[in-house]
Amino acid sequence: MPTTTLYSKSGAEVGTVDLPETLFNVEVNPDLLHQAVTAQLAGRRTGTHDTKTRGEVSGGGAKPYRQKGTGRARQGSRRAPHYAGGGVVFGPHPRSYEQKLPKRMKRLALQGALTAKFGDGAIKVVDELSMDASKTKELVGYLDALKATGRVVLVAVRGDDKLALSARNLPSVSILSPDSLNVVDVLNADVLLICQPALATMAEVYA
Repeated sequence: MPTTTLYSKSGAEVGTVDLPETLFNVEVNPDLLHQAVTAQLAGRRTGTHDTKTRGEVSGGGAKPYRQKGTGRARQGSRRAPHYAGGGVVFGPHPRSYEQKLPKRMKRLALQGALTAKFGDGAIKVVDELSMDASKTKELVGYLDALKATGRVVLVAVRGDDKLALSARNLPSVSILSPDSLNVVDVLNADVLLICQPALATMAEVYA
């Protein structure tokens, strides 16, 4: 079973903690990670882009000029695609970019992402990170003591409003609940800081 150092919020080593083997000691499948990341990012696209066809642009009621006798090619409407201000041919229209991914594949991808981060030494476990008050400066001090720099993803149990408010003004810090992890945020994190009580929930949900 993989183990790692357990830290206090002051940065001191207070022991070791066993990590769930089903989450931090599995085979990493790069192709599966790529597929999961692609599907997740595709799902974030709004798909609201739209262009107007010749039937949707304004104008074009009258024929530009008579059919015969001008020596020019016949035209039926100034809203045709080859006219300036005309409709767009084969342009984008609202659509969903969602990609279906089985739950088992999502779970395996997340397990692989956590294992990869553990192998890179980017996993840190802190015994608790409770806040007496909503103070961003105090949280920054804790992160500095824990040497959590760069993009930090903090995994903490739900309901700690003071911690959430303290991290709200830190653009490089995001808080995730242990039952709402995702592959993109885990892979993008330079440091994955996990509160020890969250490990049990992670093992229950994703194992």
